[in-house]
Amino acid sequence: MGRPGLNRRDVIAAAADLADELGFDAVTVSVLARRLGVRSPTLYSHISSGTDLRTAVTAYVLDELADATTQATAAGEGRDLLVAYANAIRDFARRSPGRYDATTRQRVPPASEGESRPDSVDEAITAGRRNADLALAVVRSYGVTETNETYAVRLMSSLIHGYITLELAGSFAHSEPPSEVTWPEALDDLDRTLGRMALGRGH
Repeated sequence: MGRPGLNRRDVIAAAADLADELGFDAVTVSVLARRLGVRSPTLYSHISSGTDLRTAVTAYVLDELADATTQATAAGEGRDLLVAYANAIRDFARRSPGRYDATTRQRVPPASEGESRPDSVDEAITAGRRNADLALAVVRSYGVTETNETYAVRLMSSLIHGYITLELAGSFAHSEPPSEVTWPEALDDLDRTLGRMALGRGH
């Protein structure tokens, strides 16, 4: 039996907090058990493996990210929507770097032949789709044609997540102009590119 009062959601939430404090790579069953003041076997009442734990954290924080971007993008379209969406992701990453790392690095593991996959895999897939749908909504607000939607989402995601990842790593800290200056400029360029695609000028 697990510790009284401890449930799976408590375990996953504590693991997400641990990711922010120590980094996503530090999220292991043994480290989390010490943090919660229990023995490692106790956690196996709530998770099936270390992979299940990390995948569950990914699902948990992907839902948090989707909630944050949904709130930020409740109104507007085109550039206003793009800027609100991108800033919501950047704010989330700055506020919770370990959580953000989980959204970009953890891959949903395939089920082994003859084995049923843990619920965390389906949860991560569902949460991932929420974020994909939000990205698609931004692109569609520009009127990008269906033919170009996939490319537009990939381009937008690459710029936003690539910039944020480099920024968090300190890659822009020792050069001018400051990152706070070039971030809105990058979004302006992305806005113009999406606008051109909507006009049928392709990519």
